[in-house]
Amino acid sequence: LTHIEYVKKPQPHQKFKQDILHYQPEQVHIALGQESDEIVVTWTTFNATSKSIVEYGINGLVDTAYGYSKLFVDGGPLKRKQYIHRVLLSGLLPKTKYEYHCGSSEGWSDLFWFVTVDNGTNWAPKLAVFGDLGNINGVSLPYLQQEAQRTLYDVILHVGDFAYDMRTENGNVGDEFMRQIQPIAAYVPYMVAPGNHEEAYNFSHYRQRFSMPGPYENLFYSFNLGPIHFISINTEAYYFLEYGIKLAIKQYLWLENDLKEANKPENRAKRPWIITYGHRPMYCSDDDGDDCTKHSSRVRVGFPIFDCFGLEQLFYDNGVDLEIWAHEHSYERLWPVYDHIVRNGSYSQPYVNPRAPVHIISGSAGCLENTDPFIKYPQSWSAFRSSDYGYARLQVINSTHLYMEQVSINLKGDVIDSLWIIKDNHGPYGSELS
Repeated sequence: LTHIEYVKKPQPHQKFKQDILHYQPEQVHIALGQESDEIVVTWTTFNATSKSIVEYGINGLVDTAYGYSKLFVDGGPLKRKQYIHRVLLSGLLPKTKYEYHCGSSEGWSDLFWFVTVDNGTNWAPKLAVFGDLGNINGVSLPYLQQEAQRTLYDVILHVGDFAYDMRTENGNVGDEFMRQIQPIAAYVPYMVAPGNHEEAYNFSHYRQRFSMPGPYENLFYSFNLGPIHFISINTEAYYFLEYGIKLAIKQYLWLENDLKEANKPENRAKRPWIITYGHRPMYCSDDDGDDCTKHSSRVRVGFPIFDCFGLEQLFYDNGVDLEIWAHEHSYERLWPVYDHIVRNGSYSQPYVNPRAPVHIISGSAGCLENTDPFIKYPQSWSAFRSSDYGYARLQVINSTHLYMEQVSINLKGDVIDSLWIIKDNHGPYGSELS
């Protein structure tokens, strides 16, 4: 039959709706593994497949790795199901471009690529840093997609709040958001931290969709990159107490051990920079009444009344160099600060040998909630503020020099702020109070 004849032909009554099979991989993204020679590939199908496979190689798809899939059921009324697949690639050569695709005999993804990181410590990693990026009004996405494809970055840090929200419309918004970031995350390791917009169903979408290092379901972890020890923290454990306070205590005890290990002389000599990132800031000057606008924010000092398990003292005592935050839909750079006291290196060179950690908030990548205004008269620790949409770029040049800048989407990609942190020595700040 021709197409016209087929359309005109009376169709038999169908009692049952035809099933649509979804074996095709989608929402492909990669992350760093436990070791520098590892990459984890993660993707979704909406039907179960016989296997989870990545074919990869330097000059053609000559190697094969097998993984597993896990059924994820959204907590919404439709209980939508999907299968999330994970495959670990190990023994990868450093500074090498690999091609790969993922799937099974039921269907394969497009061809993607990634460039492995240097496995040494004497190089200068480049990262994109942002938070609060949504499916709607994600104005930073096209810029980040282009820059990822141009290999500008070694790693991406998304510091909480995804899609707005991943659980919305029975998880459909989360699915579309993961498709939106695929042009970034399928090519550059996409490292994440949980935000308040991931809270639904005890953070189930966040726990299941991503594949960060360590045993704590992506909620907190650390990794090494060149001369940097990165630590991702879960600030939400201080706020969603309906899930209990044990998680915050567990994280705090883990942080103590992780920082102790990072500060061993042999480790701090190799990786002198310690950088943390978490969603809700300790300090901010936005005009929205958020916890960071209060003198004793929970992340800073701990739980109310008891003032325990706060992170400022722990980070100060362990010589954290830079603390990256989001949550506020704005950009704010702080002077080096401890307990609301500005502790600049000097009057003329505040970020040269600073006497406390430096805080940066970059939470204006773009979402349906728009950007936040600021109070008119900020505290003395606030150095620069902008309500422009945008994202940050970070590069650690060597053991003494770190550079960071904020890009404005309102100004079509212009840099509106930048800073150099220069440190002759890295380590605890505590002795400087005496």
